[in-house]
Amino acid sequence: MSTTSSTPAEFSDTPPGAPLAHRVPDLGALELLLAVARLGSLGRAARELGITQPAASSRVRSMERQLGVALVDRSPRGSRLTDAGALVTDWARRIVEAAEAFDAGAQALRDRRDSRLRVAASMTIAEYLLPGWLIALRSARPDTAVSLLAGNSTVVAERLLSGEADLGFVEGLTVPSGLDSAVIAHDRLIVVTAPAHVWARRRKPLGASELAATPLILREEGSGTRQVLDAALGGLARPLIELSSTTAVKASAVSGAGPAVLSELAVGEELASRRLVEIPLAEVRLRRELRAVWPTGHRPTGPARDLLSLTRA
Repeated sequence: MSTTSSTPAEFSDTPPGAPLAHRVPDLGALELLLAVARLGSLGRAARELGITQPAASSRVRSMERQLGVALVDRSPRGSRLTDAGALVTDWARRIVEAAEAFDAGAQALRDRRDSRLRVAASMTIAEYLLPGWLIALRSARPDTAVSLLAGNSTVVAERLLSGEADLGFVEGLTVPSGLDSAVIAHDRLIVVTAPAHVWARRRKPLGASELAATPLILREEGSGTRQVLDAALGGLARPLIELSSTTAVKASAVSGAGPAVLSELAVGEELASRRLVEIPLAEVRLRRELRAVWPTGHRPTGPARDLLSLTRA
């Protein structure tokens, strides 16, 4: 004699007007029903799906209550679909096939997303930090093509907000409007000159007022370095020279054109070789936060998320 797992329609737990998600079994339940139909055994179906037999039995009973019909007859010889169960299995097969097509399409979208990474970064980060991070990312994601746009913090924000970059890095005092951020490092700005400059022979630290009043070799307006320096000193004299890259500012200072304020990340080799000397400062500390940025509400995913994690390693 068989033991029937039976739930008459009138005992359905799901009211007719309930949302579709409450009226249709989930994919896990439908996959279990298909496995029972194929294997003829609830126990073997449970083992194939990696669940216990009691859990499988509970899932079938829950599905029967949800639909209000008996789906599986169980006996010592195995499990057999009821007539209603066979019909539901046909419908379930089409739903599962559609879900597999959905999953394949989603994977294709992820593959397309992961095939490239567009990074926008302000100059100091682009020149002195990003190369190491990108080498590490290449090891983790060898198939991802990376493009890098170097510009000032304003340009980085524009690229992110226009959808032309997936992840950005900036050095300014504030986070540009429309972007979320995470601090990834701290940096110190220092005053440097060529060894022959008069400041290189001074005995006392340089005061903030004297620095503010001196024409300097500066980055262009909109750069993070310029923002930090201007805010710390309460204003700057007209630039001696205004240049669009850290490398150009450094080269000008090395040539003896005048003093400059640069990230200590950018001048390590020049200080070690005495092509530049650091001028001690009094009354002011030029420190800043280096930040990763992305459009508000769009947390980095895929390669952008991996690159962000590397900056904190």
